[in-house]
Amino acid sequence: MAKSVLIKPIISEKADAQGKKGKYSFVVDKKTNKIEVKKAVEAMYGVSVAEVNTAIIPGKVKSRNTRSGAVKGRSSSYKKAVVTLVDGEEINFFAATEQEEETAA
Repeated sequence: MAKSVLIKPIISEKADAQGKKGKYSFVVDKKTNKIEVKKAVEAMYGVSVAEVNTAIIPGKVKSRNTRSGAVKGRSSSYKKAVVTLVDGEEINFFAATEQEEETAA
């Protein structure tokens, strides 16, 4: 079974602002490298990738107060890839949903 390189795109205000500059963020598998991320993005979205930057984001400590006392835990860490596209190209994550809404209306 082939591993999935791209897990999901990161949709946030900061990621949206970077998308206007040609940079898109993805959560990727921790074991993938920059070359695999580049090939996966080019294959999935049909764009040309100029540069890939990766970072492992550590999990944050979470605490919750309950009747029996405080419960402490940790969110999972993940690997983030920021992909820079060649000038003039873009990825529209919402294109499929917009087309489905138009056909439904």
